[in-house]
Amino acid sequence: MKYVLVTGAPGSKWSSVVKNIYWSDSIDHSDYSKDREYRHDADTPGISHLMHIGAYWDPGMEFETDNWDGPFSGTGVRIIKSHTFAHQLNQLKNTGYPIVLVYRNDYECINWWVKCGEFNITYPLYNDYYKDLINMWEQIKLQNRDILDFLNNNNTRISKIKNNLELCNILGITSNGVTSEHQYYEKDVQVYVYK
Repeated sequence: MKYVLVTGAPGSKWSSVVKNIYWSDSIDHSDYSKDREYRHDADTPGISHLMHIGAYWDPGMEFETDNWDGPFSGTGVRIIKSHTFAHQLNQLKNTGYPIVLVYRNDYECINWWVKCGEFNITYPLYNDYYKDLINMWEQIKLQNRDILDFLNNNNTRISKIKNNLELCNILGITSNGVTSEHQYYEKDVQVYVYK
């Protein structure tokens, strides 16, 4: 397996889901750099934590969705993160790569995204594609709608995941290097894998 594809609307906490498997020994970390991280204190006021890590693919972001290998130079499974994959799920399922889908309701998404810095987020950049809060709200609703439609129409190939260690297991990557267990229900997030 060369890739794991990940999608979720802005504010879905999809980056947290990725962050908590990213340091697996099976993952290619060569897309990591200080320029490709974002820290914020949304969960712990006054204490900044890593929120975004590694490359992101979306219109107007550093990488467009047709250049998956661009930021990598290492070996291992490459995590490819794109909000707009939500609109391409029926095509992406034919690639044979597992797809991680992260869902939170629209209101929780927009509120979390605003709390985490909204258009002041330094990586990835949201301004070009999402433009303003009104458009962001519309895009969150559209992305969540397409994720839910895909989940409903492919439920025989979908697994609901409880925590990051179970996610490693279903993706076939080692949990060596993963530092702690994160229960998704405690983080108010729903995580699914199409495989």
